[in-house]
Amino acid sequence: MSGRVTIGLAGDTMLGRGVARALRSAGPGALFSAGVVGAAREADLLVLNLECCVSERGRPWPDPRKPFFFRAPPVAVEALALLGVDCVTLANNHALDFGAEALLDTFELLEGAGIAWVGAGPEPARARAPVVVGTDGFRLGVVGFTDHPAAYAAAPGRPGVAYAELRDGLPAWVPEAVRSADADAVLVTPHWGPNMATAPLPRTRRAAAELLAAGATLVAGHSAHVFQGVEGRVLYDLGDFVDDYATDPDLRNDLGLLFLVTLEDAVPVRLEALPLKLEFCRTELAGGADAAWIRRRFRAACARLGADAREEEGRLVVRLGDAGPQRRGPGAAA
Repeated sequence: MSGRVTIGLAGDTMLGRGVARALRSAGPGALFSAGVVGAAREADLLVLNLECCVSERGRPWPDPRKPFFFRAPPVAVEALALLGVDCVTLANNHALDFGAEALLDTFELLEGAGIAWVGAGPEPARARAPVVVGTDGFRLGVVGFTDHPAAYAAAPGRPGVAYAELRDGLPAWVPEAVRSADADAVLVTPHWGPNMATAPLPRTRRAAAELLAAGATLVAGHSAHVFQGVEGRVLYDLGDFVDDYATDPDLRNDLGLLFLVTLEDAVPVRLEALPLKLEFCRTELAGGADAAWIRRRFRAACARLGADAREEEGRLVVRLGDAGPQRRGPGAAA
């Protein structure tokens, strides 16, 4: 496939709790400013991590140690459609928060809105399978998985997520899923690593190298709630996109980025990152001191991984290449 395509990438999108109340009271248009919607719609294809189920049914997952349960109302799919979302990954630690029936509702509601989903399914084969979304003859394969929690893994006869333990490297099904995608380019979008981590773990970098070796065109992770740096064709963590979370005064998880990756002839060549300000249940374009903080933080995170992030007309720009994390054996430090 030849030509230029822009893929939009947004991080953890949590539409439950306070965001759910905002959706019910003010409607889907209240969650994002016009500037954010306009920027998202610059993408030919938009993919994000949906950090909740979408349903009116279900009961909280029976784990007394689990502190948070996220469920969005059905109108949430209208907010995703407003942004122009083409595909969501459900491979995360909140997709099954309200049990199997709520997850099954999520599948149905997304399908009804014309939004593809990956990383979860009614059984393991569907949860692990890539999906393909397209635009003007370009086909993007998407693979999603999560390294936590194991209890949410899909099993025969039990809906759940695509779970992958990473301590000893990728399980065999992950590279097989990457290779099986019938597409011009393959995006892998893992939910990996601990919360509030400002840099990827060594095992995350090893997994990223394995994904590239398996044929992934682009890797874009999430889970930390704060954005991390870029290494070659790997965006280790996209940070948060919309939520009602408490803010860490030092890590500033209320400041984020929306990413636009340009592919030429199916090869990633350029990344643009737009600074975001996450207010309570609403996301706007960041400005002033907030945007300056994001620029400093992102440029430093990229520099530590060998990438040069420059500012161009208010956006952060990284030229993408083939360089990236190197594969190492399972005996390397984790």
